[in-house]
This record gives sequence, structure tokens and C-alpha cells, in this order.
Amino acid sequence: MGETPAGTTSSTPEPQTPVEKTAVLDQRSVDESRPIKVIVIGAGISGILAGIRFPQRLENLDFVIYEKNPEVGGTWYENRYPGVACDIPSHSYQASFEPNPSWSRFYAPGAEIGEYWKHVARKYGVYRYLQPNRKVLEAKFDESRGKWVLKIQKLDTPEQEVFEDESDVLFSCIGALNEWKWPEIKGLHDFKGKLLHSANWEDGYEYDGKDVAVIGIGSSAIQIVPTMQKTVKKLDHYARGKTWIAMPIAGEFAEAKNPDGKDFRFSEADIEKFKNDPSHFYEYRRELEHELNSAHTITMRGSELQKGCVEVFTENMRTKLAAKPEVFKSLLPPFPPACRRLTPGPGYLEAIAQENVNFISDEISYVTPEGLVTVDGTARAVDAIICATGFDTTWTKRFPIIGRGGKLLAEKWKNHPDTYISIATDEFPNYFMNLGPNSGVGTGSLTIVLERAVDYVCKAVQKLQRENIKTIEAKASSVRNFQKYCDAYFPGTVFSMKCRSWYKGGTYDGKVSALWPGSSLHAEKVLSNPRWEDWEYEYIDESEHGWLGNGWTTNDVKPEADRAYYLEHGYVDIPPVVA
Repeated sequence: MGETPAGTTSSTPEPQTPVEKTAVLDQRSVDESRPIKVIVIGAGISGILAGIRFPQRLENLDFVIYEKNPEVGGTWYENRYPGVACDIPSHSYQASFEPNPSWSRFYAPGAEIGEYWKHVARKYGVYRYLQPNRKVLEAKFDESRGKWVLKIQKLDTPEQEVFEDESDVLFSCIGALNEWKWPEIKGLHDFKGKLLHSANWEDGYEYDGKDVAVIGIGSSAIQIVPTMQKTVKKLDHYARGKTWIAMPIAGEFAEAKNPDGKDFRFSEADIEKFKNDPSHFYEYRRELEHELNSAHTITMRGSELQKGCVEVFTENMRTKLAAKPEVFKSLLPPFPPACRRLTPGPGYLEAIAQENVNFISDEISYVTPEGLVTVDGTARAVDAIICATGFDTTWTKRFPIIGRGGKLLAEKWKNHPDTYISIATDEFPNYFMNLGPNSGVGTGSLTIVLERAVDYVCKAVQKLQRENIKTIEAKASSVRNFQKYCDAYFPGTVFSMKCRSWYKGGTYDGKVSALWPGSSLHAEKVLSNPRWEDWEYEYIDESEHGWLGNGWTTNDVKPEADRAYYLEHGYVDIPPVVA
């Protein structure tokens, strides 16, 4: 190669020194929270907790809760079927900060639970932020502005018009059991009698003295059957699957001992003690939650508690179904307890042993205008069919949620709903979930886990406000690592054994997508201590130093502020004196 001729330039440009962007001070105090808007979808328990904690803990907050129903309560508003009730003792199913010693029963009816959560919402001001009868149709992330844009339908107006709203942060509190579905049975909608779904019950329907069919063997059916059995003429219970019926640990149906051998029995008379003597209630509640949180061993394959439950539950079912040994044989599962959701089912075994109940394990072939026909050709006419057949638990049938690059959450999760510790996923910045995939607990307290998830998201929003952060997003590697952990954890549990369960998206042997991979206390600890290194961040104006503000604090600039606050009681950390 020769030299470049005079008067010409080389085609290769001279290397340029990068020009540093001029640093600009963010004109706010280092401890000042920037204004931020948060939208919560859903006003069930998670949404109510968010409606309490977010306004309590966050400054400069614009906050709204959109709820498709006219009232708060979520599942406890929507589920109104006969016998709907808590399937753990109600004294545990409540907020940690709002104890209620006045439950009418140990397994309180659904309406009473709904009233409790409405009371909590009223007492702590949640209704100030609630927009009821508002159904979210779409949520899309605007990357250029770092905003979530929502399309929302007004269900309480004649035109049901659609409007838009936007926020910096979107918090989904929809829950897992939200999209109910009809069973896929040929001719179901040709039935001329009353057709009902447990999750879409028609208030005021009178079933007394009628011939009814109940389809399903999940927790809803196990509550419906003993309630309806008392007053119907005949009840055909179509239960193709098998399930364990646990023994209630409290109340009129409680047994003398738990499967672990401990005596933890309370009678209905104790209900009055709790109402009249709060100290008695607080002692009971601590003991109850201790017991519930001690049961995690039942979920581990081959554990002594697991073996003990098989023996005790089997004998209990055999004894209560002594009048119908063929039903006992049909109902007894080949899989271990807790593989499917374990329910105490107060009164269920006693009900199906009655003469007016036909327990039918044969598969339904089709439905006629008059009733149901099983595969053996037997036709049974009924006045009503109640489908207690559950929900869509694939996490993909909701409204479109669209993240970075137009990515649909349903498309991302079509094979499996991967998350980071159940509350977020990559490609969806500033998007959080409560009761999302891998968030439920197989044993122990659920409500404390819901509280900790809300606490976690509050801390994330505070981080956005204080540290000049435009978006926070779970790293793809963090999502992968959590899924690897799940894949390593669940094979040692009964949840991954062969049984059809909504824990596995309604499959027989799929991946466990609904449950937390650990005990409820494990979830409580994980969600109490965020690992911010598992997230990635985009900064406002691309300024990573912006969190330092302008060199001042709010105490510096407010004339009335205390500028020696660090000497106040509570700030000074006095170490122990060593003798």
C-alpha cells in the first residue's frame, strides 16, 4: 500500500474521543421522592392490602385501584355458591394488623369473610382509591416514556365506554382463580333445566326439594354437596376423580388428634371465649398459625407426617363411609395427600354417605335436555346441574398484557409461566404481581405471604422514586435461576407426583406452576429481603448519578425541619456495654 496522495483524505476516519455527556444536577433533595403513579388491578385481598400499604408508605403518590366488580373482596365477592366457606380456620385467614376474634364459626362462611375484608377496606381508607365496575381490557408498556397504558371499560354505564389511563408502575392483584370456565361436556348447554357454575352462582335460586347434579370433586364441590344434601330431594354427585378428605383441626367436625399426634382440638364453645376474652384469642391464633406453619413436612415425599396422614385419613374416610364401602373405594386416591389441594371438607363424608346422595364415578358421556348420561349408558334426569369444575389456571387467558418490543405475556407464558420469585418476569418493566405463578402455599399462612409481597413492591416503588430510576425489570438470568430452583425443589415434594391438579395448570404430570417452592415461612423470609442485584435498571435521562440529587436533603431546605434529627431517640443505636 502506498502513501495517501496529497490533497486527498483516507477513507478510514480518525478515531474520535467519546464526548462525555455534561453532568446535570437533578434538582431535588437526595431524600425527596419523585412523583409517581401506581395502578393496581383487582380489589381482592391483595388489592386491599396494596390500598392500605402504598398510601401509608409512599410519598408523592398518585394511586388508583381498578376493580371489575361493584365491590371489594375478589373471590369472596364472586363466590356465593351454597356452602362457600374458608377451608382453613378463619382465625388465621385475616390481616396480621387487624385481628378478628369474632368469627361465627371456625370455618367461616364466605359472606362473613367478605364482610371482614370490606371492614378492613373501610377502616384503612381503601375506598378512596377504588374505581369499581372498571374492567381492564389491555395493558401495554410504552418503552419511550416508561409508562403503562391501560384500556379500561366502564361496566356501570349504558354505553360501557372505554377510556385510557396510564401509570409508571402496574401491580396486578388479579389472583390465580379468577377465570371460571364451563366443563367441556357434549350437549351441556342443551340442558333445559337450571345450569349453574359454582363461580357464577345465581342468587336466589331455590334448590330445596329438587333433583340436582353436582359435577366435580374439588374444594367447591366438597363444600356444595353437604350444604345442598340437607334439603334437596336427590343429589347426583359426579366425581370422576379421587381426592383425600382431611380432618378439620377445629370446630364441630374436628377429630381428637391431628395426624402428627398433637391434640389441637377446639369446640364451637370456644368461639364465645375468643369474642369475650381477646387474650384467649391471641393465644389461640398464635398456636393455630404455629400448627399450620408446622405442617409443611406433609408436602415432602416419604416424610413421617406424610405416612401418618395416609393412615389417619384412610381410616377416617373408611369409617365415615362405612355405609357405602363402594364409595370409599372409589374416592380413595392412589396418590399421597396434598398432591392435590388438601381440604378438610367439614361434613362432606357424612353427606355422601346419606341415602339421597348418589356418588357417581363413571365419566359423563353427554348431557340431554333432561339430564346427564354416563359412558355406561345410564341416563339420570335432574332439575339442575351445578358445575363445580373450577377455573382456567394456565395464566394465559386474561386480557392482553404487552411488554417490551410488543411481547405478549400470554405468548411468553404459553409453555410455562416463568417468574422471578412469583412477583415479576423479564421483558415486563415496572410490572409486578401478587398471587401470580408460583406464589400459592400448599400449607401454612397465605395472608402473611400476600402482605410480604405487597411490602416488596412498596420497596421497589420507593427505589424508583428515590434513585432516579425510570424502570426496574427482573433480569432474565434471575427468572431462569428461580425456575431452575423450582425444578430442583418440586421433585422432592408430593406436588409433582401423578395427580390432576390446578397446581400444575390442570394437568396430570406437568410442572408445578401455582405453588411457592418452599414453606410459607420460606416465602415470608424471601419476600421480606429484596435482592436488588437480581434486577436491572434504566435511569431517568440516562443519569446513573441522579439519585444523589442536588446536594441537599429535605431537612436542609425546610425552615422548620430538625437538622439534628440523628440524635433523636430511635436514631441512636446504643451498643451493649461489655463488662
